[in-house]
Amino acid sequence: MCGENEIVVNGATYFRKEESTNQYVIIRTYSAGVHFGRLEERNGKEVKLSSARRIWSWSGAASLSQMAVDGVSNASGCKFSVTVPEIILTEAIEIIPATSKAIKSILGVPEWKK
Repeated sequence: MCGENEIVVNGATYFRKEESTNQYVIIRTYSAGVHFGRLEERNGKEVKLSSARRIWSWSGAASLSQMAVDGVSNASGCKFSVTVPEIILTEAIEIIPATSKAIKSILGVPEWKK
């Protein structure tokens, strides 16, 4: 059974492309890790972020859910990548909106470079 935002054509399910929210989110993907950035577009499992950082490892939050609400309390223990202008993630399995407190905290983590 299809919802109002999806259609099945020749056995393939397609989802209505959602408008940009420009909201900061944390995305957990199936195989590309965790990312933080502004949600520009979502089409099924495909997500486009702008001003995006890969969250390689974090400290000071018990889970991604806590990070999205509270941010991190140990910025020096985090490894967050450089910011890229845009990234398209094709296997998003979790999208968590970030609070203003979390955004400020995450943006305050220095870029990790080796």
